[in-house]
This record gives sequence, structure tokens and C-alpha cells, in this order.
Amino acid sequence: MTETPSPTSASLAEQPMSRGQVGFEIFIVLGLSLGASAVYAVVQLIDLLTRAKPLGSQSTALNGDLNDRAGFDLTYQLLGIFFAILPVVLAFYLLKLSGSNPFARLGFTASQPLCDLRRGLLLVVVIGVPGLAFYLLGRAVGITVNVTTQPESTYWFTIPVLILSALRAALTEELIVVGFLFERLGRLGWHKWVIIASTAALRGSYHLYQGFGPFVGNFAMGVLFGWLYTRWGRTVPLVITHWILDIASFVGYGLAVALLPGLFTAS
Repeated sequence: MTETPSPTSASLAEQPMSRGQVGFEIFIVLGLSLGASAVYAVVQLIDLLTRAKPLGSQSTALNGDLNDRAGFDLTYQLLGIFFAILPVVLAFYLLKLSGSNPFARLGFTASQPLCDLRRGLLLVVVIGVPGLAFYLLGRAVGITVNVTTQPESTYWFTIPVLILSALRAALTEELIVVGFLFERLGRLGWHKWVIIASTAALRGSYHLYQGFGPFVGNFAMGVLFGWLYTRWGRTVPLVITHWILDIASFVGYGLAVALLPGLFTAS
């Protein structure tokens, strides 16, 4: 079995690009997506740290209600998911303009379905259990805020929308932070491990609104995902893993609160 070429070292049969052009593309894609999220997360963490209450006794909400009327809430939720995906479309478009087939370049194809699924499920086990334990440890020592991942109101569409939200997070994070950034930073001549570390730091930074624990956990996850991507050359297993983990987090939150109420509620 031949080894998949590293996405940072594979030959690039593409249009030449200046360093300024590459940098501008990175700035635009991140500025419209996870780079902006990282800035907001840092500001939100500063806000939390400068309040009278300890960090561990505060909470933050994901997937909250957007309207008190079901029809408008569903509309706002779906619009949010749709517009959040557009930076991924932009990233793929820019890759296409520079001569790449973005789907093949980032390994986002259906050419290895069983292999991708097997790898993705294995990563769920490798990351999921330690990730939950690390969250609970962070809550116990007070460096992680209580994260609510379900809306207060529940409708017939709540679970399907949560599953779509999980897919949105998986696609944006893995295809931009891993796929797009690895390709573009590789064009700039960055060393493989510098790319892995910097993208892992970005992944951790846009989770800082949850506290320091999630930053460390997501940084570690970013290092593992980045290293595996350089070996496999495929983003599909990473998307599968991320999607399943977020589904478990978003949909399983109610069960977790019922089983461990002291750790999943702010004191």
C-alpha cells in the first residue's frame, strides 16, 4: 500500500501565487469565519475573567433559542447554518482559482468510504472519552465554564437542527483550519510542524470562551488531527469524527445533565 502524499509537500500543479496573495486569501477566509470567532472568544474570555464570579461558576450557551416563535426560530437557525458554510465555499473557490481540484486536494471525496468511516469512528473513541474526562476535570478545578449545548425550548425540529449545527461545525473547522490552511501555509513554505502547531492554536483559541480547559483540549485535538492529515491526506475522517462528537455533545447534553447535574450546571 502506497503512502498518501503529505498535503504540505505534495507537488502543486497549480497557478503561481505571490506570498501577499496567499496571505490575503488566508486573512479573508479566516476573517469571515473562525478567525473572527477566535477574536470574539478572546474578548469573551476577558469579559468572564474580569467579573466578580470565578470562571468555573459561570456559563455559556451554544445553540440557544433565536426567537420565541417556533417558525421564526427554525428560520433563523437554518439561515445561520447556511451562511456559516459560505466561507468553506469561498475557500474551495479560491483553491479552484489557483488550479487545484479542491475536493481531491483536501481529500474531501467519496473515494475511500469504508476506510474513512473506520478511521473516523476510531478517532471518536480516541478523542471522545478523554475529551469528556478533560471537560469534567476542567469543571471540577474551575478553569472551564459550564457549557449549555441545547436550547431552552424544544420543538419537533430541535434535534435535526442540532445535527445540522454539528455538521456545520465539522465542515467549517476541518475544511478551513485543516484543509485550506494546510494547503495555503504549505505554499508559503511553512514547516509541517509549524503548520500543525499554529492551526492547533487557532482551534484552541476560538474555544476560549469556554475557558482554559477547552483551549488545551482542542489544541491537543488539533495537533492530532493535523498530524493525521499529513499522513492520510484526507479531511473526510476528521469531518466524520468531529460531526459525531458534536452530535453527542449537542444532543446528549440533556442526558449528561440528568446523570451528572453538579458538573453540568453553574454553581
